[in-house]
Amino acid sequence: MSYEKVAQVNIEKIIGTKQVLKAIKNGEATEVIIASDADTQLMGKVSQAAKNHNIPISYVDSMKKLGKTCGIDVGAATVAIKQ
Repeated sequence: MSYEKVAQVNIEKIIGTKQVLKAIKNGEATEVIIASDADTQLMGKVSQAAKNHNIPISYVDSMKKLGKTCGIDVGAATVAIKQ
């Protein structure tokens, strides 16, 4: 389900851990998607920030596929769906 949601053209996405953390803190993120094969420490930071702000978290299996779904040529560890 999460890949399909990210692939939708009409939703705004924030790609990358630093940008996702910033979006969570600024209240811009409505959902966070984390690749299960991402660095454990980064996953922990993002998931904890999302939990602290009551933002739902979805997990996908592949950074590479998440990046491709977002339209970039590299893997993406985290993506936020913007309000």
